[in-house]
Amino acid sequence: MHGLRTNSALGSTKSAQVHPSSLSKIMSSPVPFSIRQLAPNNVALMKEMLTTFGEAFGEIETYGAARPSKDYLERLLANDYFIALAALKDGSVVGGIAAYELQKFEQERSEIYIYDLAVASAHRREGIATALIQELKKIAAARGAYVIFVQADKGDAPAVALYTKLGDREDVLHFDIAVTARGPFNPSEIP
Repeated sequence: MHGLRTNSALGSTKSAQVHPSSLSKIMSSPVPFSIRQLAPNNVALMKEMLTTFGEAFGEIETYGAARPSKDYLERLLANDYFIALAALKDGSVVGGIAAYELQKFEQERSEIYIYDLAVASAHRREGIATALIQELKKIAAARGAYVIFVQADKGDAPAVALYTKLGDREDVLHFDIAVTARGPFNPSEIP
């Protein structure tokens, strides 16, 4: 069976099996890809992943203008709660996931939140996003997580289709609560 290669946080290499539904897409890909879990010594790949996110989301300034320092990224990649997976082709990042493990308080368990998932436009429809999520599922299972969750914008049809294929949809509302005061509450501002 065709497999992917990945590095654990400790730097060892192991095989990662590809889900059969992804196999045909991967095999039709002009250049094979691999999935790597980033470790503190992979700061250059993390920076490449930030560039890929910025380009894929059309938010180059958000992901590039105030880029974290090398020390910050090394500390972040060393933390158990942060999971970064990069999809590589010929050593270059073509996609990635940034996820967080959230330790729960109501039970001794955790859940994984996919904060960002992106694939470079030239490499979409090759099974890369699915392979990234499948690898994250293995990491989540090894950590004892009971679920992976992700948000998608209503207008992002490809993301909604991918997540619908892989999981159960919940209709929820998302709110951003500003840390700095925005002035007095005005009920007329509620949409």
